[in-house]
Amino acid sequence: MSRAAEVGPALHVLTLTPFFPSDQNEVSGCFIAEPLAQLKQLGVDSSVIAATPIHHAKKKRSSLAPAEWVQYPQIPGNLGLSSAGKLLYACVLGRVRKLHGVKRIDVIHAHAALPCGHAAALLSRRLNIPFVVTIHGLDVFNACFLGGIPAVWRRKASVDVYRAARTVICISGKVRGILKTGTPAETSSTVVYNGVNPSLFSPNPVEGGASGPEILIVANLLCNKGHDLVLKALGNLRPSFPHLRCRIVGEGADRTRFEGLARDLGIGRQVQFVGRQSRSEVAESMRRCSVLAMPSRSEGLGCVYLEAMSCGKPVIGCRGHGIEEVIEHGKNGWLIPVDGLEQLVQGLSALLGSPELCTRIGTAARQTILEKLTLTHQAQQLAKIYRQAII
Repeated sequence: MSRAAEVGPALHVLTLTPFFPSDQNEVSGCFIAEPLAQLKQLGVDSSVIAATPIHHAKKKRSSLAPAEWVQYPQIPGNLGLSSAGKLLYACVLGRVRKLHGVKRIDVIHAHAALPCGHAAALLSRRLNIPFVVTIHGLDVFNACFLGGIPAVWRRKASVDVYRAARTVICISGKVRGILKTGTPAETSSTVVYNGVNPSLFSPNPVEGGASGPEILIVANLLCNKGHDLVLKALGNLRPSFPHLRCRIVGEGADRTRFEGLARDLGIGRQVQFVGRQSRSEVAESMRRCSVLAMPSRSEGLGCVYLEAMSCGKPVIGCRGHGIEEVIEHGKNGWLIPVDGLEQLVQGLSALLGSPELCTRIGTAARQTILEKLTLTHQAQQLAKIYRQAII
């Protein structure tokens, strides 16, 4: 008997998402693309429509993760977000109806309430197809860190999506807790943690790896990710670890600011900004580092923590965020308060000063991933949710 036959009849799921690998960026949205192969093994076929506003550069499918890219009109910025779902719906209705006619769509899986969840709710109502929606961050109600009437509109539109969905998939219990504070009690929700490919993100040694201790950061170069805290900690640690380096993977609007901070702290030569890397390059960077540190100020879960853990490395994250549900402090990772510079310095000093501690924590971290946080675990949970959605 095939694996698909064991789990039930075949399903066809339409993924509607603003995040997905493209010809411009083959790592964006990899956390959505990568579970699809495992879902296929579980009898779930996937079609993907990826959406981008018309005022953004046109994207084309990546050979690594095929999707149909569509552009839709939207008032630029957060002001137009509450109405963008209706406009996206109008743009994709014909495509979805045609696809549904050729190969029946059993479930629509939307990523983020606005605009894709809103469009999915309208498609569900029009075509009588159930939908689910995943929340990927802590801004559950799309406040976008702004107030005013537009934020009220976004919140209402988001709540309407959550109420209409068969279930709301949250990437952590932290996200689910926020959802429950602002939606009716009958709103269905569940937690599905992101998964990792443990073969790609493995602890196998890499020839020619880093010599000497190295801190790794893998994140968009934005203030809320905590790069500034790591750079300040590196400055404090320089007397004790004169050969310590920091490797920063990613790109973003605040790169110039972080480069200036490194110069001001006198650590410019110890910090390397390498830009965006491929998935295999990120895995190699994780294998060669001593510690991954991302003291993010706002993180629903954080895939890079899980990937580094899968590589057998100790990771440092912040308490009060989703990663606290995975990390047991001092056992399979390290936790500090948000903006806890002193605690970050102490944690890095303890880890960098003890290879035995790094090895013990890294081994436990890898075991945590293998036990419950692989792509297979994630796909199994998603397949179950899809099947329940059509009952």
